[in-house]
Amino acid sequence: MTDLDAITLRTAYDTHLRPGLPAPVPDGVLVERDGPVFRVCGLDSRCLVTYRDLGGLTGTELDGLIARQVAAAVERGEPVEWKLHGHDEPADLPQRLRTAGFVPESEESVMVGPVAPLASALPVVPEGVHLREVTGRADLERIAELETQLWGADLSGLADGLAREIDADPQSITVVVAEADGTLVSAGWVRYPAESTFATLWGGSTRPQWRRQGIHRALVTYRARSAGQRDRTLLQVDAGAESRPLLERLGLVAVTTTTPYVYTP
Repeated sequence: MTDLDAITLRTAYDTHLRPGLPAPVPDGVLVERDGPVFRVCGLDSRCLVTYRDLGGLTGTELDGLIARQVAAAVERGEPVEWKLHGHDEPADLPQRLRTAGFVPESEESVMVGPVAPLASALPVVPEGVHLREVTGRADLERIAELETQLWGADLSGLADGLAREIDADPQSITVVVAEADGTLVSAGWVRYPAESTFATLWGGSTRPQWRRQGIHRALVTYRARSAGQRDRTLLQVDAGAESRPLLERLGLVAVTTTTPYVYTP
């Protein structure tokens, strides 16, 4: 792809990554279809509502669809997240979600860019830090503990979700940690969606005392190289405000926003 304007990249994102269903579906994960949306439960501490578009639903029909997601959350006794994109239609969807009891969390930027420039570089880490790929349960538990500490929320279920993905298809995901003297200082993973030209980046949170030393950049580069080895041509990541400037310097472009709207029974 030579035209890297935001509209072109957003179209590629919508076409090749949404609705973003797990394939193969890991054991213990439930994927249910409800009209134009899919509900994915069991990968995380809450179910996820995802879709490519809402098929033109508006008004009472859309309210009914939203109400069914609330009912599913109540029946399961666990939260449900509606993954809302900034260009989703109709324009009043955010207000309808709020009216139904969904609460918006922090907005992130959807970043997309080419793999090749990053895959051609070598990951450079500070002295005393090394990167390694992990698959074992003990390391996944350490990652979940790190994420819980850094985000101030219980993310212990992350270990189960990653383990299920690895068990279902070890070739669909690569998990990388950055360590110093046996201490986990950062971690990230890259997924390779089936039948897609994309690889998607996740994680990357780093302990405060190790930030601004190139570790995040090294993790991005390492995972881009893994994506290039699998003939993926585009990278995508949902980026917070702190990560976005680095990713822009690495050649990724903000194509839209994404905001989790969460209903908690």
